[in-house]
Amino acid sequence: LSGTAERRWLEIGFGGGEHLAHQAALHPDVSLIGAEPFLNGAAKLLAEIEARKLTNVRVHHGDARPLLDRLPDAAFERIYLLYPDPWPKERQKKRRFVNEANLVHFHRVLKPDGVFHFASDIPDYVDWTRAHVADSKLFREEGDPAVAFDDWIRTRYEAKALREARAPQYLRFRRL
Repeated sequence: LSGTAERRWLEIGFGGGEHLAHQAALHPDVSLIGAEPFLNGAAKLLAEIEARKLTNVRVHHGDARPLLDRLPDAAFERIYLLYPDPWPKERQKKRRFVNEANLVHFHRVLKPDGVFHFASDIPDYVDWTRAHVADSKLFREEGDPAVAFDDWIRTRYEAKALREARAPQYLRFRRL
C-alpha cells in the first residue's frame, strides 16, 4: 500500500463505481481501493476517475478474495460491501461473499475500531450476514439499519430495489 494516504477504505464489488467515486471526491484525504471482477464496472469507474480527476482511488480488476489475502493487517478504517450478489438459491448460498473466511480477513485488515459496512435489500442475505457476523464474534453491530451510511449516494442497485418496493438495510459492524 505504499503511496497511499494514512486513511484507507476498501470497497468490494463496486459495481459501476458510483459510491466509490462519490466517497473519493468527498474525502480526498482518504485512499480508496475498489475491487470489481466485471470489466464493465471497472471501466465505468476508471472513466469516472478520469472525468473527475480523482487521484485517491486504486482499482483491482478481479475477485477480491486474492486481494484480501495480500492486504496488510490493520490497514483499513472501513470496508464496504454494497448490494452484493445474493445468490438466492439454496445451492448457491455457499458463494455469498459474507462467510467465515472473509469475515476473518475483514477483521484482520481493519484497524482496531474499524467498520465493515454492508448494504442489501434482500432480507435473507441481511439475516445471513447478521448470523455469520454474530457467529464470528469478531464484530458488534451498531446503528440503525434503516438509516443510510454517512455521505451516502444512491447506487443503481439501491434505485432498483426501491423501484421494486424492497427496503434497503444498512448494517454497520465495528471490529472488536
